[in-house]
Amino acid sequence: MTPPGKSIELRIRRQRHRDAAAYWETFSIPWRAGLNIVSALMAVRDDPRNQNGHAVAPVAWEYNCMEEVCGACGMMINGRPRQACAALIDDLSQPIVLEPLAKFPVVRDLLVDRGAIFRGLKRVRAWIPIDGPFDTHLAGAPISPRDWETNYLFSRCMSCGCCMAACPQFSDGGDFIGPAPLAQGWLMNRHPTGRWSDRERLHGMMAEGGVSDCGNAQNCARVCPKQIPLTDAIAALGRQVTLRMLRDLLD
Repeated sequence: MTPPGKSIELRIRRQRHRDAAAYWETFSIPWRAGLNIVSALMAVRDDPRNQNGHAVAPVAWEYNCMEEVCGACGMMINGRPRQACAALIDDLSQPIVLEPLAKFPVVRDLLVDRGAIFRGLKRVRAWIPIDGPFDTHLAGAPISPRDWETNYLFSRCMSCGCCMAACPQFSDGGDFIGPAPLAQGWLMNRHPTGRWSDRERLHGMMAEGGVSDCGNAQNCARVCPKQIPLTDAIAALGRQVTLRMLRDLLD
């Protein structure tokens, strides 16, 4: 624990825009009990002066809920993709090194464009269709407690991008859509209504950059802030796409 009277040193990788050269800047702020990374960045924002006392542009980053629910504040903290709201200053070694979330285009400083996640979710049709030949007057199809428990684990995904930042196969501009969209597509296939459109989802995950591009490094499950067993979903998808290919051949 950092004792009172000491300062907190933040070493931040900054970048004015995607095509600009990156540079490092260090800030020192007074220590206070209970600070997390977002609180520390707020202190820097209130008086944006670097360690040398020079006034600089405020550091750009993103946050919202402060409860590890929205996923907005993902960044690299001491080399690991994490949520800044859940990273307590007193638990981190100093200097605390902050970098933009790896594998995503930098917008400015610690703010990145996570659009690749949402493009992947669209590709795998990670939603449940509500228009169609469904009897909406009846109660939903029953789900076993065991299936419900598994589905709940995967429904907690925040689309924060930590899993994709840690994935060696995913990269900015690469083909692989990443573990988050794959796991959400698998979750939609498990839904009593969603399973009726699983063919379209599986075709999206069978194409180039889909589930076959996963190298099974398992980094995604290790860094997931919600401890979602992403590799379990990807393994199950491997079996599903194999069966889908066989059915397509027979059809």
